[in-house]
Amino acid sequence: MNIYESAEDYLEAILILRERLGAVRSIDVVHQLELTKPSVSVAMKRFRENGYIEMDKDGFITLLPSGEEIAQRIYSRHKLLTKFLVALGVSEKMAAADACKMEHDLSDETFEKITSYLEEHTAG
Repeated sequence: MNIYESAEDYLEAILILRERLGAVRSIDVVHQLELTKPSVSVAMKRFRENGYIEMDKDGFITLLPSGEEIAQRIYSRHKLLTKFLVALGVSEKMAAADACKMEHDLSDETFEKITSYLEEHTAG
């Protein structure tokens, strides 16, 4: 299934916030992605309608299996690409920013080659 880059960013943000805060509300996503409340509200409605998330009566967001899968895939790409760029000598901050741009568009083949390279050339 094709999903837009912005949707991947939302789902990844929910995952990151869940890891950091334990529980996630829309306002947390607003602050994490520096977006407006209305735009996040519209996105959350679409994610609910498409089965990526559910929200309880108190507004807490839970990733459903399809949303979790996308979020985990993007976040693992982000972490690995950041590690790769840092290994090349890029600063941590710039590596994280560049990884955000790369994580969506990199082919599976290239990502697999970077993964293999890191496994062969780095410890841990």
